[in-house]
Amino acid sequence: MDLVDLSAFLEDNSKNCVIGSDAPESCKSLPCWLGIDEAGRGPVLGPMVYGTCYSPLEKKDKLKEMGFADSKTLSEEQREDRFQTISDNPDVIGWMIDILSPNFISTSMLRRSKYNLNAVSHDSAIGLIRKVLDKGANIAEVYVDTVGDPAKYQAKLCSIFPDLKITVAKKADATYPIVSAASICAKVFCTSCRLHVTEW
Repeated sequence: MDLVDLSAFLEDNSKNCVIGSDAPESCKSLPCWLGIDEAGRGPVLGPMVYGTCYSPLEKKDKLKEMGFADSKTLSEEQREDRFQTISDNPDVIGWMIDILSPNFISTSMLRRSKYNLNAVSHDSAIGLIRKVLDKGANIAEVYVDTVGDPAKYQAKLCSIFPDLKITVAKKADATYPIVSAASICAKVFCTSCRLHVTEW
């Protein structure tokens, strides 16, 4: 698939890799909402991918017009089309993905100290929020598709990012277009990674 550039990950797929767009200038000056979702948790083979998208709050209607929906309800071709839409609108929406290698996941599960997939997921989400903030994005609201108990996860994120309005919810990817966009990014990259699995 030529839609995404995995060269940074494929150079050493035993390590995690973060790939993303530049932060849109509008996202630096205007208050934004940010969504997070994951792909690849189920299958044993291949990486887990966490995606985030962010966009000015005043562009919410434009995101709806772009046709974002939960990536699980879309065909592979539709997901690719939506990701192309994201790529074609760098002034409206920024994105970032965190690819967690199978090696990292296996090592995490075998640690003597407890570090399960939920903890891995939480840490990836926290890392993505911090990286987007470090890019200078003016994030005001965060929406996350829950992993584990939503109330506990939300309280955890609020304690780390007290200045942000954070919502953690079940099926957030089907409720909030910005999470839907993040879901699409995660799924497109996850599918692309798995196309290379025979080369690993």
